[in-house]
Amino acid sequence: MTVPTSPGADGRPTFDVCVVGSLNLDLVARVHRLPGPGETVLGTDYQEHPGGKGANQAVAAARAGARTAMVGAVGDDPAGHRLRMVLEHEGVDTTAVSTVDRPTGRALIGVDRSGENSIMVVPGANAALTVAHVLGAAALLRSSRVVLMQLEVSLAVITAVCEVVEAATLCVLNPAPAARVPDAVLRRLDALVPNEHEIAVLGGTEALVEAGVRRLLVTEGARGARLRLPDGTWHPVAPWPVEPVDTTAAGDAFCGVFAAYLASGHDWLAAARAAGVGGALATTKPGAIPSLPTADALRAALTGAA
Repeated sequence: MTVPTSPGADGRPTFDVCVVGSLNLDLVARVHRLPGPGETVLGTDYQEHPGGKGANQAVAAARAGARTAMVGAVGDDPAGHRLRMVLEHEGVDTTAVSTVDRPTGRALIGVDRSGENSIMVVPGANAALTVAHVLGAAALLRSSRVVLMQLEVSLAVITAVCEVVEAATLCVLNPAPAARVPDAVLRRLDALVPNEHEIAVLGGTEALVEAGVRRLLVTEGARGARLRLPDGTWHPVAPWPVEPVDTTAAGDAFCGVFAAYLASGHDWLAAARAAGVGGALATTKPGAIPSLPTADALRAALTGAA
């Protein structure tokens, strides 16, 4: 299935958001508390959900109203077939989702009774996404208003995306899982969206600014977020009050909604505020993709009707 799109000036389809990233099957265990090193705890429930930061963010963008495409890789196995079907059901274009000779990625997730989580990711097919895949999807990337990436695929892939896209496309990177990112990539980004742990791994705010990051949107959990614009000013993004059930997809909902609102023409701060609401709403339901808010839920919350 492909998303109906409007042709660009050169006849290519135009997507609002193209997500380059991971697709995983999430194996979720619920526990009263997360175990410490060497400790075993008994679980209270077990479920399997489609997930992966890339897939989560693509669905979040699509549910927020963006015409969305995905660049990624899955295995030729039941999990891979399931993930592809889920994306297509959500209206995400899967033309550039490749099937490779590795098992589909897995995420092992523990969630405690307060909604906090601990996650281990086994990349599988995600590690087989290559620069060649990026080059094959070059027209798709260039015809998108926003390209959104994470670090569950290789830095070589992220670098290639930054080299392929043109100035008219906004590049947004969510540096998760936390890892150092080359300055050449940081300079190409229009926005970097880390949490507090990730910004520390990247060397801190001043180091990122010196490296050439134009906009920095730092998520701070229950405290909301803060946005640094190119003129050096910081703008708070107030938290949206909720009772969290599962925080697994909060960051992915934030990023997907942020990209969707940017693509629809909102300014950076308005998009960040919508993202904050989207991330909060995602904590009110269990699972990753099942928790991602719809466009109607976002509009209702943003207008104070929720």
